[in-house]
Amino acid sequence: MARDIQRILDWAVAEDGVPGIVAEVHDADGSWFGTAGVADLATGQRRQPGEHLHIGSSGKAFTAATVLTLAAEGRLSLEDPVNTWLPGVMEAGGYDGDKITIRHLLNHTGGLFLTGLAPDLQHSMVTQPTRVWTTSELVRLAVSQPPVGEPGEQFVYANGGYYLAGAIIEKVTGDTYAAEVERAVIRPLGLTHTHVRPADATGYPHPHPTAYITGALKDGVDPATLTAENWASMIDPDKPPTDVTALNTSWGWAAGGVVSTTEDLTRFLRAIATGGLLPTAQHHEMWTMVTKGGAAWLPHARYGLGVIEFDSAGMDGLTVRGVSGTLPGSFTLALSTDDGQRSVTVHTTIEPKTLDLPIKIIETMYGVALT
Repeated sequence: MARDIQRILDWAVAEDGVPGIVAEVHDADGSWFGTAGVADLATGQRRQPGEHLHIGSSGKAFTAATVLTLAAEGRLSLEDPVNTWLPGVMEAGGYDGDKITIRHLLNHTGGLFLTGLAPDLQHSMVTQPTRVWTTSELVRLAVSQPPVGEPGEQFVYANGGYYLAGAIIEKVTGDTYAAEVERAVIRPLGLTHTHVRPADATGYPHPHPTAYITGALKDGVDPATLTAENWASMIDPDKPPTDVTALNTSWGWAAGGVVSTTEDLTRFLRAIATGGLLPTAQHHEMWTMVTKGGAAWLPHARYGLGVIEFDSAGMDGLTVRGVSGTLPGSFTLALSTDDGQRSVTVHTTIEPKTLDLPIKIIETMYGVALT
């Protein structure tokens, strides 16, 4: 298995334009850690175990697990309408906070628009890469565009639902989102190299790889002239990789603001995949999949509460569970069988251009043909 996974890592660097990639595998043969490429293009430093990585939307599973812990403690219910905890917040965007529940927020079926494409956010990331987003700004962003459907009608991936879930965590507990994730997830699992990235952070603990993007402003473009409407046309996708390690990621927050390592992320995933973190009822809730188009970006995958699970029919009878996340300069994919016996965690220092890499990893690790 290790040799086959290593070939994929080498392919990703040689053929798919990835500056640096790592994979951690656990199976019947033991544990294996492999790398290809470099952690930094300027210095040539190699990638290594123990690097601190921004795991992007894989952090949604940390948020969902925290909400489910509060549910297990009887402090909220997944069926609570948003208005129970955040009265009137959703109405500003034309949403019905009496009909949209916490469950809808966590499985992306609340009818919220695709927050990642909000013009204000996209424009800000280009023109104000160090901007610190506040919780109240993110909550307003979540409802800044009209609904795209009725609650429960369809799956539409919306970071805004997780902004609202984070705000509910804080309202229920009277504590910060970061403190509650620490209490509910990080400490119980002993994730000593995992934390919620502070809103004003400009770097990562050492060691860490350099984060890269391939698109940058075209030569001669004045950032001051960019608008929410024209910014996309001002990007040159063919420019060489640009270092974005210092990019502020406060816009990720409860939708994707966790920093971890491959070892810690593997431990977290295996715990939630097997039932090692949550009580039985909440474990079942986490892995109840949306049936209307959830996680269609990967073949045979469906979305639960912050997590993905592959249709066993497409996996030769295996139940394979996982998390995944991407943001400028980072991509993570962590997968495990539901018994925790076969797991793989992958990280790249640039967003893959296609689904070829994750599909190759899945097919090789679990001996299936997804396509």
